[in-house]
Amino acid sequence: MKLPKFLLADNSDFPEDLFVVHTEYPRFILNVEEEEVEWLDDLEGDDEETMADEATKVVEAAFKWCDDELAKYDDEDDDEQ
Repeated sequence: MKLPKFLLADNSDFPEDLFVVHTEYPRFILNVEEEEVEWLDDLEGDDEETMADEATKVVEAAFKWCDDELAKYDDEDDDEQ
């Protein structure tokens, strides 16, 4: 099964939080509200600085994707009114 790169998630135990799940390496769950990341994979590589840069880029991409997705929901709500 092919999965999307990012998924939006929420949970009734955390009603104020919104999560983005990154399904590709390095997999992680981003708590958008708290701006916290839980890594599901160990980051591997010879150069720590390069790995840190790549991790930063993918987390930034997750935030951007989330903003874009939420904007789509806002646009749909505006169209319905």
